[in-house]
Amino acid sequence: MDPGRVPQEKTSRPSTFGRAMRMALQHRLLFVSSVVCAIVVGVMWGANIGPVYPFVEVIFKRSTMQDWVRTKISDAEATAAPIRAQATELEAQLTKLQGDARQEADRELAGVRHRLAAEERAVANYELAKYYIDRFLPHDAFQTLVLIVLLLIVGTLIKSVFFIAQSILVSLLVQRTTFQLRNEFYRRTLRMDLATFTDEGTSDLMCRFTQDIESLAAGMKALFGKAIREPLKMFVCFAGAALISWQLLVLSLVVAPIAAYLIGSLAKTLKRANRKAMEEMSQLYGVLEETLQGIKIVKAFTMERSERARFHRAGKKYNKKAVRIDRYDSLTRPLTEFMGIVTICLALMAGAYLVLEQKTHLFGIRMSDRPFDVGALVLFYGLLAGTSDPARKLSEIFSRIQRASAASDRIFAMIDREPTIKDPPAPRKLGRHARELHFDRVEFAYRPGVPVVNDVNLRVPFGETIAIVGPNGCGKSTLANLIPRFFDPVSGSVKLDGVDLREVRLRDLRQQIGLVTQEPHLFDDTVLNNIRYGAPHATREQVIEAAKQAHAHRFIEERLHAGYESVVGPRGGQLSGGQRQRIALARAILRDPSILILDEATSQVDLESEQLIQKVLETFVRNRTTFLITHRMATLALADRIVVMNSGRILDIGTHEELVRRCDLYARLYDIQLREIA
Repeated sequence: MDPGRVPQEKTSRPSTFGRAMRMALQHRLLFVSSVVCAIVVGVMWGANIGPVYPFVEVIFKRSTMQDWVRTKISDAEATAAPIRAQATELEAQLTKLQGDARQEADRELAGVRHRLAAEERAVANYELAKYYIDRFLPHDAFQTLVLIVLLLIVGTLIKSVFFIAQSILVSLLVQRTTFQLRNEFYRRTLRMDLATFTDEGTSDLMCRFTQDIESLAAGMKALFGKAIREPLKMFVCFAGAALISWQLLVLSLVVAPIAAYLIGSLAKTLKRANRKAMEEMSQLYGVLEETLQGIKIVKAFTMERSERARFHRAGKKYNKKAVRIDRYDSLTRPLTEFMGIVTICLALMAGAYLVLEQKTHLFGIRMSDRPFDVGALVLFYGLLAGTSDPARKLSEIFSRIQRASAASDRIFAMIDREPTIKDPPAPRKLGRHARELHFDRVEFAYRPGVPVVNDVNLRVPFGETIAIVGPNGCGKSTLANLIPRFFDPVSGSVKLDGVDLREVRLRDLRQQIGLVTQEPHLFDDTVLNNIRYGAPHATREQVIEAAKQAHAHRFIEERLHAGYESVVGPRGGQLSGGQRQRIALARAILRDPSILILDEATSQVDLESEQLIQKVLETFVRNRTTFLITHRMATLALADRIVVMNSGRILDIGTHEELVRRCDLYARLYDIQLREIA
C-alpha cells in the first residue's frame, strides 16, 4: 500500500483512543486536580445519603441520639448476656463429650463464640459512638434534626462547589488536548505529498479535522468528567453498603456480570455504527464542497435540482446510519435501569426476609454477624438507590465515548500516515543553483503501468529559459512538478548542479524555486501579506519594490481602498484575474528564486494584463533558470529553447524557427495559435 494513503478504517488499532488519553494525561496537574474534585464529589454524595439512618432511627421515634446510642448499648449487652452464658455452658459440656458428639459441640460453640464476638464488637462500636455523640450532638430531638439538615445543606454546597471546579478543570484539560491534537493533525497533514490532496480531495480531511475532533473532544470530556465522577459516587455508595453487609451487597450484584457482557457487546456495535456514520458524513462534506466550489457552473447549467437530489441521497445514507446509532443508544439506558431495578429487588427481598425473620443466614450463607434492624436496612437500600443516578448518567455518556473511540481511529489514521516524498536520512548540502538542471532518463506514472512522463532526457544550463509545449495531457505540468519534488520519478533522476534532488532537504530545494500557476492562489489576507508569503521577513519597502516590478503597484494604490492593507478575500475573490496574477508574480519576484516555473501563468488574463506580465518576465527571467509551460506565442518569444512534448516523451527541442520547419506537431500548434489570434 502507498504509505501516503490513508489506511482503511478496519485496520485501525483499538488503542487510538488510549493515545488521545495519553496526550491528555500530559497535563498532569489539571488531570490530578479534576480527579481530586471528583473524589470529593463522590464522598459528599455518599455522605449526603448517610442522614437517612438518623432520620429513621431517631427523629421519627421522638428520641435523641444520646437515647438511641444508650438503647443500642443496652440491647447489645442484653443480647450478649445469654449468648455468653450459652458459650460457658457449652465449654463445660465439652469435657464430658467424646467422638462425633464432641465435634458437633465444637461446631456449635464456634458459632456461639462468633455471635458473642459480634455483639461485643457492637457494644464497643456503640461505646465509641456514644463518646462522640455525647460530646458533639445536642440533647434535643429537634435540635438534632436541625443539625442533620444543616450538615446536609453544607455537604450539598461543598459537593456543588467541587462539581463546578471539576467541570471547569475537565473543560480546560480537554480543550488543551484538542488544541494540541489539532496542531499535530495540521502539522502532519501539511507534510503529506501533493498526491494526497489531489487524489483524495479535502472534504474527508475537513470532516476529520472538524466533526471527528469535536466528537473526540466530547468523548474525552465525558470520560474525564462523568466517567470518573459517577463511578466514584457509585463506589462510595457501594462501600457504605458493604460496611453494613458486604454479603448482601454481593448477592444484590449477582446480575452485574450479565449487564457487563451485554453492555460490552453493545459497545462494539456502537463503535462500528459510529465509524460508518462518520464515513457517510465525509461523503456529505464531499458533495457540499464540490457543489459550493462549482456553484457558478451549477447555476449556469441550471443543475440546482440535480445537486439537491445528490445531496439528498448522501444525506439519506448518513441519516440511516445515525438512526441506527440512536437505535443502539436507546438500548443503553433501559438496560442499565432494568439491571438496577433487579439489583434493588434482590436486595429488598433478601433484606426484608432477614429483618422480618431476624435471621443472619440466607440459603445457608451468612449475610451478617448480627440480625439487621430496620434503620440499617433502610440505609442499605438508600445507598443502593444512590448508585442509580450515577448509573443513569453513565448510560447517557456511553454512546458519546464509543463515538469518540471511532473518531480517534479516523483521526490517528491520518496522523500516522507517512509521506512518500520526504527528506533523506543524511541530506547533502545544496548551494544556490548555478550550473545546470538535468533530467536523466526520467519516467513517472501516477498509476502503475500508465506512464505520464517517459524516458525524458533534458539538460538545462543555469540562466536558460525553456518553454514546454504540447497538447493537453502530454506531461508538461507533470515534468515541471518533478523539479520541486511534488512527485519523485519512478525511474531515472532529476539532478540540480549534479546532485540528485532526492538527496537534499525539501526545504533547501524549494526555497530556490518560484512558482506561478494558471490559477494563482491568494489567501484571505492583505495584499502586503500575500506578496510577502514566500519571504515572510521582507520589509514593506521590498514588497512595494516587487509589486512595482510586477506592474502591480499602481492598481494596488489607486484601485484598492486600503492599498497594500486591502484584504483580497477568499482565494483573492475581490480582485480580477489579471490583478491576482500580477500579485502572484510579485510574490515570486520577492522570493528571488534561482528557478522559476510559470505554469500557464498568462492563460487566464486579459490582453492588457498579459502584455504587462510579458514586460515583467522579459527582465525577471534573466540570471535564473526558467520553465515556461504555455500555449501563448507571445510568451514563447521569451524562450531560449522550446521543448515539444507528446504522450510523455520529448519529440523535439529547438528555437521557434527551427521547430516550425522540422516538427509537424509544433507547426500544427503554431498554426492553431495563429488562427485563434486572427
